[in-house]
Amino acid sequence: MFGSLGIYNYRLYASGQIISLVGVWMQRVAQDWLVLELSNGSPMALGIAASLQFLPVLLLSMWGGVLADRMDKRKLLLWLESALGICALALGILDVTGVVELWHVYLLCLLLGAFSAVETPVRQSFVVEMVGRDQLTNAVAINSMMFNLARIIGPAIAGLAIVAIGTGWVFLANAISFIGVVGGIWLMRTTQLLRSDPLPREKGQLLSGLRYVRSRPDLMTVMLLVFFIATFGMNFYMTLAIMARNVFGGDADAYGLLSTLIAVGTLAGATLAAKRKTPKMSVFIGSGVIFGVLEIISGMMPTMLLTGLMMIPVGVAMMTFNTTANATIQLAVEPEMRGRVMGIYMLVFLGGNPVGGPLMGWLGEINGRAPIIIGGAVSMLVTITAWIILVKRGDIGKPRLRRRQPPRNAEGEPSLPSGPGGGVPSRVAP
Repeated sequence: MFGSLGIYNYRLYASGQIISLVGVWMQRVAQDWLVLELSNGSPMALGIAASLQFLPVLLLSMWGGVLADRMDKRKLLLWLESALGICALALGILDVTGVVELWHVYLLCLLLGAFSAVETPVRQSFVVEMVGRDQLTNAVAINSMMFNLARIIGPAIAGLAIVAIGTGWVFLANAISFIGVVGGIWLMRTTQLLRSDPLPREKGQLLSGLRYVRSRPDLMTVMLLVFFIATFGMNFYMTLAIMARNVFGGDADAYGLLSTLIAVGTLAGATLAAKRKTPKMSVFIGSGVIFGVLEIISGMMPTMLLTGLMMIPVGVAMMTFNTTANATIQLAVEPEMRGRVMGIYMLVFLGGNPVGGPLMGWLGEINGRAPIIIGGAVSMLVTITAWIILVKRGDIGKPRLRRRQPPRNAEGEPSLPSGPGGGVPSRVAP
């Protein structure tokens, strides 16, 4: 289950990442709560903040994929992770000094979104350089386990910290946490990275990535399903805040509890995914349908406790869907296309939020339960539709996996296998 942690570079990366991710989840809860406080509890304001944070994905994520194919991913990540930490520091200083206004939060959401839009495809495509192809599925699952372990710890700490000391100090704590991930990347042994040859700078590389995905029906199926389910079904950063405050009349600690319970489920889902060697399309489709059904049920629960308990199986289904999608995409493409394809993947995964965020916020103004119920219904219906199409085409089964050339080290020589868990050498999301 933990084979990829036997690789030195990935172990360094994971150690720093878990520290940083706890801080990121603390900030996410604090940021949502700060927006609600500054806007007198407006779900629409929360939707606008989400939209601004995800809007840059539409413009920059595919270019981030192009940069990942052209440049040294490790050096690029050092700069991008540092920039994300500076944004958290700025918001913390504004809040602690008492001068923060809603437009400050909106502006920093936009900056965070811009850096994240470039960072995510670079980080996603960097994983295979740390762990190699054989351990990629395991590393993707472990990334999800770390993400969701932090999702349990971070919101729980944030909920208590907001009540005790306020949101500003939570932002400052997140800024400090970035030292962990930057330090881990800095200390890597670069000669053990399994780097593919960088692409020379040429015109049309972004369009060639789009044409490549368009020519692959298997990739198109995964991309379309991820877009609809992520846009309409996975708005928990907003829907849980609305449910906690406007439906059940809770405080920040109630929102933190709901976020923690869904993270228990996603951690369990990621743990199960770490045991699977090869992603299957049947698992991908089945988890999408189950996720939609469970989300509808959770939105109908009469009490916050029952809603929270339902979040656990919802999280299992959601993480099974996400990890299967990510591993399917990365294993199905050639190494020289991986950065651009992951840029497109992150575009469809996050790029719908500028539409989905305000729409779900508007629905939340009408009825606090509507966003989560309608999101589940959309997820279920589009996945069933895709399943019917795949059955007719006979494509339910294992995805088409691409073979790659032997990995090479920094000197351009073939790398030899070593260490437990596979070849020597393999940061989102999502």
